[in-house]
Amino acid sequence: MVDVIYPAPGAVPLPRVMGVLNITPDSFSDGGRWLHREPALRHAAEMVAAGADIIDIGGESTRPGAAEVPLQQELDRVVPVVEALADAFDITVSVDSSKPEVMRAAAAAGAGMINDVYALRREGALETGAVLGLPVCLMHMQGEPRTMQASPAYDNVVAEVESFLLDRAAAAEAAGLPADRIVIDPGFGFGKSPRHNLDLLAAMPRLAGHGYPVLAGLSRKRLLETLTGRPVDQRLAGSLALALAAARGGASILRVHDVAETVDALRVMAAAWPSAPAGQD
Repeated sequence: MVDVIYPAPGAVPLPRVMGVLNITPDSFSDGGRWLHREPALRHAAEMVAAGADIIDIGGESTRPGAAEVPLQQELDRVVPVVEALADAFDITVSVDSSKPEVMRAAAAAGAGMINDVYALRREGALETGAVLGLPVCLMHMQGEPRTMQASPAYDNVVAEVESFLLDRAAAAEAAGLPADRIVIDPGFGFGKSPRHNLDLLAAMPRLAGHGYPVLAGLSRKRLLETLTGRPVDQRLAGSLALALAAARGGASILRVHDVAETVDALRVMAAAWPSAPAGQD
């Protein structure tokens, strides 16, 4: 289980690196590459060797336009891989799911964290999160995966996302989940325009200032197509730039596809700027 550690005053903690393991045929970046158990385990081992602190396993794509996966299919994809990784490596295994049944099965198989894009809003999820007692990442999403990018709109994206995350954190605490088991995620690319994403990135110190660790998932996102014109398989440089910006803003966890490169970039950043990130002074 990942320890949600709050940095000591004056410390310069590097964010934890969460490696993405999509066991899906239709994820936007690597759909189908790790769908079968053995390739998935090999890729996980590579990410661990490269310095990943957490492996985040998802059996249902949440890309824009994605269709929901039946419960049993998600269980069949996720649980055997969770069990194998929990047995093989001394790292935290996270399950990327919004279904209470998957959360419970993954926890029984050895998962030490829940990453929920619906922020425990599905029926039974809040109670399940509280009973399991694992660290839970609560993410903001406007709408749902099938429609979230149709026409995202906000009066004030930072204030609205911030309010949602604090409300969900309060609901989780009221249900019995300890505050030090709560992580928040502004949900870059989930019902956000490029401008919304950039505004939220600039507001990272504000979001990190509420005492909950912040997870930032910016790796290979469509925002980079807008900023650079690069297709998804050519977004490494842009992904690293966004990761460093999030880290400097106070992110505690970076969810990435390119673990080795992100770890290297963070080490260089720490050497070049040996001072606390913005929002952690």
